[in-house]
Amino acid sequence: MIETLRFATDGFRVVYALLATLLWVMTLLFSKQYFYRHRHLTRYFVFYFITFFAVLGVFFAADLLTLFLFFEIMSFTSYVWVAQEETDAALRASKTYLAVAVIGGLSMLMGIFMLEHAFGTLMISDMREAATAFLAGEGGNFGNRQTYLYVAAALLTVGFGGKAGVFPLHIWLPKAHPAAPAPASALLSGMLTKCGIFGMLLVNCHLLFADGTWGKVILVLGTITMVLGAVSALFSVDIKRTLACSSVSQIGFITLGIGMIGIMGGHGIALSGTVFHMVNHTVLKLVLFLAAGVVYMNTHSLDLNKVRGYGRRHPFLAVAVAFGGLGLAGIPGFNGYISKTLLHESLVEHMHHLEAAGLHGEIGMFKTVEVLFLISGGLTLAYMLKLFIAIFVEKGDGEETEKKSSMTLLSGIAVCGSAVLIPVLGLTPNVIFAKIGHLAEAFFGPTVILNGEGHEIHWLAFANLKGALISVGIGVVVYLLVVRGLLMKKENGRRVYVNRIPAWIDLEESVYRPVVLYALPFVLAFFSRICDTVIDSVAGLLRATVFAPRKRKMSIWVGTRVTHMLGTAMDGIVVLLNKTIFRNHPITKSFVSVFAVSELEARQTFSLVIGSVSFGLLLAAMGLAISLIYLLF
Repeated sequence: MIETLRFATDGFRVVYALLATLLWVMTLLFSKQYFYRHRHLTRYFVFYFITFFAVLGVFFAADLLTLFLFFEIMSFTSYVWVAQEETDAALRASKTYLAVAVIGGLSMLMGIFMLEHAFGTLMISDMREAATAFLAGEGGNFGNRQTYLYVAAALLTVGFGGKAGVFPLHIWLPKAHPAAPAPASALLSGMLTKCGIFGMLLVNCHLLFADGTWGKVILVLGTITMVLGAVSALFSVDIKRTLACSSVSQIGFITLGIGMIGIMGGHGIALSGTVFHMVNHTVLKLVLFLAAGVVYMNTHSLDLNKVRGYGRRHPFLAVAVAFGGLGLAGIPGFNGYISKTLLHESLVEHMHHLEAAGLHGEIGMFKTVEVLFLISGGLTLAYMLKLFIAIFVEKGDGEETEKKSSMTLLSGIAVCGSAVLIPVLGLTPNVIFAKIGHLAEAFFGPTVILNGEGHEIHWLAFANLKGALISVGIGVVVYLLVVRGLLMKKENGRRVYVNRIPAWIDLEESVYRPVVLYALPFVLAFFSRICDTVIDSVAGLLRATVFAPRKRKMSIWVGTRVTHMLGTAMDGIVVLLNKTIFRNHPITKSFVSVFAVSELEARQTFSLVIGSVSFGLLLAAMGLAISLIYLLF
């Protein structure tokens, strides 16, 4: 293992360090208005800045152990953001967030141990070469080396994917974002999820570079995350929960791209689309969560039915949200269109390669993914239309009778200044994104070549516009038929939004909590009862055979020798007292029996305590033994 912290820098790391700085500056400007008269601000800002430096530590880490250290610091300090409001919902969400962080951290650490044992190094720059040498048979006996690497990669992906919000560890996002303050939600969605994506890129582009089998696993996870998040966002009636579920969906798009990187052997179009959508999602969620914070500051609600019409008198806020929604939906002219086009084209191009190679049997999987990709893009437009029309078009309880400023100058700079970046990035892809792509080459290797020699992309060609137009059509149809029909009902003479989200979508309530709080204790108790019965049976058999007591004359006392001696002495004193002081009211009880009963009760109580502690130690020892066996074999 390494003895010191080690750091490295390159273009991609610097780009994300600059983006992190942008997010922290903008949320800091916004915080002055948002936290007016809030409690515990010193606590919030202490952890706010510690988390910032931890994020920088993650991006600049040169080895996996340094990355792990700062990743865990980031997880525990950002936990305070989720619990900041100290409401029941916030405390419950913070526990979920912490549970995912702890489970992910332990999983990451196990994967790091495996890699250090196999490679003898944890340097990120040496990982690809070390993995190649390991698979070639260098080193000790590891059995099936490919399987060994897959297990290590899976353990790392649990930790990184949990923070990113990849299915099935996405459960913390829909709970944490609505509970956390809006500036913290912008950072959680915009930056901390990207730290998880950064780790997944390390696994897929360094440890398992160009591994098609692993790429397909990640592609499936990304597709499930993409669709599940979009459906959940469509059903939600809470603004920040909608944006949180949207983050799950957009992380699914990015994860899909990571899978295509492995499948296509590090092809530039897949890697470019993945990196660019990371950048775009960071900016988009900064704008949208801060805008949600503006609505909350002025209405003290996030329920669409209570804030309907609030934004009708706030054109600047409406423009910012419109930019965010159009960018998120991948509308041409906005930044999301650029990255989603690249991700879509990676699917299409790979299907062309499979067809040219005569592998028609594999095309079906990727065709299905493409269809789900376009449907998810349509759902994105549908739920953003739902938010925008409810807040800025419809009339409702949230509408103000007279116009008043919704943002201070600093808040306006944070929201509107960030929103300006959305069309700027979307209209200058050959300038800004091309430079980002070339900067990323130092980190990923010479595979990110966008707009280089022979790679010019015509963004507004019909072949590229077609996917966006299909998604737009799906989004409009879903909004008109599903949102305005299924997801609204008439109540007290007016139509209101209703939450029809299926209960099974919430894996925490339907799966994880029942398993952890009920099923697991039942199984452990059942196992313990079996062990206790077996041990008692064996002990009884031994007492009746090998350790059977020899027949002897019954003792003349009850209890132990000590209690008998003390009781006899006390009875002698009682006899003396009965002949003198208590002659008229003699004491009749025998203290031999009293001391014997007291000793028996004390021994039973002590036995129960020892048994409880022993059981806890037994479980701890079993867990440690399993971990050690896993590490050894």
